[in-house]
Formats: sequence, C-alpha cells, structure tokens
Amino acid sequence: MTDLLYSEIEEELRASVRALLADHCPPENTLARCETGEPYDRGLWRSLARDLGAASLAVPEEAGGAGASVREAAVVQEELGRAAAPTPYLGSAVLATTALLALEGEDGGEAAKPLASLAAGERTAALAVPLSAMPGTGVFPRAVRADSAGTLTGAVTSVADAAAADVLIVPAEGRDGPGLYAVEATAAALAVVPRTSLDLTRPVADVTFTGTAARRLAGAEQAPAALERALLTGAGLLASEQLGIAEWCLTATVAYLKDRRQFGRQLGSFQALKHRLADLWLEVVGARAAARYAAGTLATGDPDAPVAVAVAASHCGELAVRAAEECVQLHGGIGMTWEHPAHLYLKRAKADQIALGTPDRHRAALAALVDLPAPVG
Repeated sequence: MTDLLYSEIEEELRASVRALLADHCPPENTLARCETGEPYDRGLWRSLARDLGAASLAVPEEAGGAGASVREAAVVQEELGRAAAPTPYLGSAVLATTALLALEGEDGGEAAKPLASLAAGERTAALAVPLSAMPGTGVFPRAVRADSAGTLTGAVTSVADAAAADVLIVPAEGRDGPGLYAVEATAAALAVVPRTSLDLTRPVADVTFTGTAARRLAGAEQAPAALERALLTGAGLLASEQLGIAEWCLTATVAYLKDRRQFGRQLGSFQALKHRLADLWLEVVGARAAARYAAGTLATGDPDAPVAVAVAASHCGELAVRAAEECVQLHGGIGMTWEHPAHLYLKRAKADQIALGTPDRHRAALAALVDLPAPVG
C-alpha cells in the first residue's frame, strides 16, 4: 500500500525548500522579474538545484544523485507551486532527467553524460516536446527528423524551459526509427524563440532545428518508453504543483477574510463565505491524497501509476483553477490588481491545466485504463 503521509525526511525537505523560497522568491520579487521578461532567478536555481540538491533527488547515488525518489521531488514541486516560483525544475529536474534515467546503459552510457551535470545542478535541460504533450497516447513525436549523420531538422512549438536550458533532449524520427538526441544550446543552426505565455513564471519557446548537430542517446529500443516515462512522471508531479497552488490560494484567502472587515464584521464570519472555503478545503484534502498516491506509485514503479496519474491530473488541474478563481474573487478589488500576486497563481493554474494533458483528456484516458465504456447516445 502506498503511504499517503509525508515522512519526517519529506517534511524537513519541505521546510528547507519553503525557507529558501521565502528568502529568494517573495511575490514582489517574482512580479518585478516578470516585468523584465526574464522571470528566472539564476541565483535561486543554483541554491535550489545545487545547494539543496533538489535537482538530484530522483537520481540514484551511483549516477551522482541523492538516491531519493519521485516522492521527494513531488514535495519540491508542491512548494514551487505554493510560491509560484519561476524555476526550470519541471523541464529540467523532472521531464529531461526522467527521460535520461530511463536511458542509462544504452549506447555506452551516453545518457549518463548530461545526467551527471543535471543532477549536480551545474546545467539545465529541457525535453523538446510541446508542453501540451500527454502521456499514454502511444504516439512518438515526428516533428523532428534525424539523418544518418545525426543532424536534426524540424521544429517543436511551446517547449517549457527551453530558453533557460543548456542542453535539449530531443525526440526525433530517424532512418532506424524513433530516437532521443542531445543538442547543446550553443549549437549552430539551432533557434530558440521565446513565445508569449499566459503563465509569466514558466516561459515557453519554439525550437527550430535546421541541420543541427546532435548526439544520439537512444534508439527505438528505449526511446519511446523513456519519453512515455518522462511525460507520465511530469504529469504526476505537475499535480503536486497544482496542489501547492491550491493550498496557497486557500491559505491566502482565509487569512484575508479573517483580517478584512465589512459592515462592522470580519468577512470570514459570513456563513456563505465559510461554506465556500469549507468546500474548497475538502477538495484540497482530496487533491492531496490523489497527488500523493500518484507520486508514490511513480516512485515504486507500481503498474497502477498510469491510473493514479490520470486521477491526480484530472482532479488537481481543475481544483487549482477553481482555488485561484476563488482567491481572486474573494479578495475583492485588490485581487484584480497587478500588485497582488493572485493573478500569478491564476495564470499558472490555468496554464498548468492544459499542460501535459487537460483534465478532460486525462479522464478519457482513465476511462480506457479501467475499461469504463463511454455513455451511449
């Protein structure tokens, strides 16, 4: 049975990450960085990835990592969601790292080369797939093609964290079938063009390859399974981020309604508002159970992981948006201003809702996984 409770080590990790984010990533700093168009704080990322070792949590010790698991990485993702922190953790430490972990041992250990530097927090990576890509489709991307010389041609749109990446992990179709390739961000004939994103704290970019030199990491034997594992883990941990968003929105709204007075009373004393917050709290509790179960099954390689991820992604995706909408509305006029951070959470929640599969698509996938037929007529 998967333990849904947080361990003592996980709580200590949470406290460390939360303290770091409180010092380096208060809302006013994030807002100021978003105004410059460069939301990533390199100093914060170094502290998080290198000093705290958050980038190495899911990497085995023999590969240079901390030897923890996806459960611990999910705790970090929760706190990043709670702070709406602008870091490339999802793209680098989750998606790209998971894909590389699944490739260890193939082609003379080529995957170990970028993996070691990612785990040490020395470099960042991005998995070159659209942020909307969903696990469980069984379709390998064909937007990029590799020739016999190992050069890539094609384009991928809306790649998360690509602009901050030192290396791109690229799914490509070659003469021998699908493969995964590593491309240095400094490579010639590579164009990374930032695009306007609803979520100001997680930039996306279009990536174009025009005969770009690449290093083959894996072929048809492992590439599809590695990509699927990366997307499944990403969707599962994104649910933890959405849980963190919802928790912050609920906590901030309760605190505001306790402090704000109207008609000579605390706003929080009105029964209608109490009921709305109580309903939201119950949904957050349910979302925590779903997100923790998904992380637990991913950590142990449980065959129930696809079902658990589909449940968590469909529930947490909608909850985060609802919690953020309630936060904006119940804060009244101040909740609609740029200076208040509520809009950062609403935008991230909405962007997350369509990332790595929408709730509707995950529910459809869940129905197929548990053999639940669609209604007739």
